[in-house]
Amino acid sequence: MMKKLRLLTLLAATAVLPMTMLAQATASVHGHVQNAAGLPLTTGQVKLTTDKTAEPKDRKFKNTFDIDANGDYKGKDIAPGDYLMIVIQGDKNVDYMEATFKAGDDKTVDFDMTRKEYIDKMSPEDRKALEEYKKRASETINTNKVIANLNAALKGVSADLASANPNYDQDITTMQQATTQKPDEAVLWLNLAQAQAAKADHFSKAAGKTWNTDDSIVKTYNDALVSYKKGIEVNAAAKKPNPGDQGIAWNAIGNISAKLGKLDEAQAAYDSAVKIAPTSAGLVYGNEAAVLFNAGHGDEAAVAADKAIAADPTKPMPYYIKGQSLISKATVDKNGKYVTPPGCIEAYQKFLELDPNNPLAPEVKAILTGMGETITTKYKAPGAKK
Repeated sequence: MMKKLRLLTLLAATAVLPMTMLAQATASVHGHVQNAAGLPLTTGQVKLTTDKTAEPKDRKFKNTFDIDANGDYKGKDIAPGDYLMIVIQGDKNVDYMEATFKAGDDKTVDFDMTRKEYIDKMSPEDRKALEEYKKRASETINTNKVIANLNAALKGVSADLASANPNYDQDITTMQQATTQKPDEAVLWLNLAQAQAAKADHFSKAAGKTWNTDDSIVKTYNDALVSYKKGIEVNAAAKKPNPGDQGIAWNAIGNISAKLGKLDEAQAAYDSAVKIAPTSAGLVYGNEAAVLFNAGHGDEAAVAADKAIAADPTKPMPYYIKGQSLISKATVDKNGKYVTPPGCIEAYQKFLELDPNNPLAPEVKAILTGMGETITTKYKAPGAKK
């Protein structure tokens, strides 16, 4: 009796093995789904059913696999058999394929809705909608390619202008081509202007002058002015104008106009920059003072320095520029004592108070001591709180 029981137990254990093997005998599938326009279908599911002849509402699906953002899908644990594979988006059957799976299969089943038989089955309305969609998609793809190329051009020009030996002419040509491709993009005009201004600055410096009457340099500066103004115009017409770009452009126009001696235009440009970004008044007017001073316009530089000081009394350089602009008007009285314009000595003193370690400090100290002045730090800026 004991032997029979052991035999029965052995037989029962043996009978389990084939069942385990059958459970592993499945198939897998993977593939790509693209719509009738040839673009990846990025949402939806691929479902498998053996109810090939049933009404769509009565079908039962044995497997469901999601389509990813690249238009790809994959799945496993498919029981061997003949299937109808259906691409479904929401409650709409988009496409279908028939496929037979055997145990161990790993099949590739792609859904290409650009195939002739799929297009031929479309209604006239759907075909018209498809053509319009393909046209829009093509335009979008082409636009994206143009934008990608323009971004590459911007990056290349920016890197070159920051290099030790920029190729100014090539940078200008690159940006001119860019503005031709997309004339409604303000940043392209502003970068063209930057390249033109950089070229003019380089050759102006090489000539040993901040601004001059060299025809070619003046022309390049004027070209930059035209480009900056075009950038401002395009930016203002955009759906979402960028005030920051507007302010930068007006500040640059002020710099160039000052270098060319167009002082009224320079002042108007700087005022426009401040109007757009009032918090930048100290920086903009300080920049105006420096550009005018370097261009040899001392009186105008002193006025700009006062505006910079009023906007931000904590910055030292406007005081230095004011002092330097006024010192040239110093005279000597009958007793041999220096007489300086009002505010000159005070501006120098405030400069030293704010930035005593500035590389220009020894020069200022020498000027003051040379005029018999005692260096103090008691000066208060106009409008400053007591």
